[in-house]
Amino acid sequence: MDLFDASPAGYEPLASRMRPRKLEQYLGQEHLFGEGKPLRKQLEQGNIHSLILWGPPGVGKTTLARLIAEYVDADFISISAVMDGVKEVRAAVERGRHNRMQGGRKSILFVDEVHRFNKAQQDAFLPVVEEGTLIFIGATTENPSFELNNALLSRARVYPLKSLGEPVLLKLITQALNDVENGLGERKLEFEDGVLESLARTADGDGRRALSLLEIAADLAEERDGVEYVTQQSLVEVLGAGARRYDKGGDLFYDQISAFHKSVRGSNADGALYWCCRMLDAGCDPLYIVRRLVAIASEDIGNADPRAMQVALSAWDAFERVGPAEGERAIAQAAVYCAMAPKSNALYRAYNQCRADVAKDPSYEVPMHLRNAPTELMKQQGMGEGYRYAHDEPNAYAAGEVYLPEVISERRYYEPENRGLEIKLREKLERLRQADESSPKRRYSRFSKTGGKPH
Repeated sequence: MDLFDASPAGYEPLASRMRPRKLEQYLGQEHLFGEGKPLRKQLEQGNIHSLILWGPPGVGKTTLARLIAEYVDADFISISAVMDGVKEVRAAVERGRHNRMQGGRKSILFVDEVHRFNKAQQDAFLPVVEEGTLIFIGATTENPSFELNNALLSRARVYPLKSLGEPVLLKLITQALNDVENGLGERKLEFEDGVLESLARTADGDGRRALSLLEIAADLAEERDGVEYVTQQSLVEVLGAGARRYDKGGDLFYDQISAFHKSVRGSNADGALYWCCRMLDAGCDPLYIVRRLVAIASEDIGNADPRAMQVALSAWDAFERVGPAEGERAIAQAAVYCAMAPKSNALYRAYNQCRADVAKDPSYEVPMHLRNAPTELMKQQGMGEGYRYAHDEPNAYAAGEVYLPEVISERRYYEPENRGLEIKLREKLERLRQADESSPKRRYSRFSKTGGKPH
């Protein structure tokens, strides 16, 4: 628990040493701290309110919280939802109360990874925030709408922080190389063309990662005539697998799978292929992607192209049979096929409506003519009486027959779209319904007395 802001003795990572001490040194997030922005104005006036900093790793959430404390002359109390518990929270509250009693100095309680506290733990902050004992600043990589209590959200404004672009990361790297006091300015470092750009690109929006990679690259530099050279080859050693940011189960994961699903639904093969490759590159389980494709084949394609389901299942089978090297390509093939397939959510809508109706309707009895009657007694009860065997009817269709309970006999669920194979299905369905309308053998009157009209 960082109650006294004491820096540990010994080695301090470059990313920590280069932490900005003034707001002017803080890079990125111009949408919040550009000239004239409301939050910047508040800080410059020495005012602040409870807030939630929401953004991916390495964009400066902790740094920003510290800068805010400096600007408003507040005691900075830091705890981590990963490392700390009830004891540390109580100590922070007591410190805030002590500050208030000893002259009214503001106290900022910074909670890193606040989403890792459960709902009850989050509720513990509410009284001290309401009474003004502490100004609450939470940092989270997860969507606050899902991970934080509504009561806490109502007392703190959410500020989204964005990934750092490559130009910002390059500026951050350059600052570290030129800074003599805290950075690498004392060392005679030279970089082959493109190395710094590669570092910034691999950092993938994460400033802390960019400085960490820079520090490792500098340590692996080759010394020649008093100059330390960082080559492309040494960069390869630094980067290794170079995995991009991709937090399984976190916002980045759901954002990317959402983009993939929407690309397929939107019939954009390039988008589908790109997001598929992005997820594979970041280490996503390929079978998760193909499972999504199976769901998409039913939800968004349906009977407009029933082959899409088989293509997705075949890709799944191929991956399990031949492994990732060839199987991932099969999944990409299925993604492109599904993207280019005609789209219909008619079955999806029909299924959802039918499930909703079944849930709220009474348990209608099976009509007598649809019941099986294997015994004489059951036949005497009228079960199966009047049932028309479709294969004995013209075109194997018993026109006018009804297969729903009488009170809902006019309901219509499945309405094919005018796309793909559903064009043919729609035409057939129209023919069958016309035959029903004109049939002298129609079982029930047109509409039932209990409201069985079509949806």
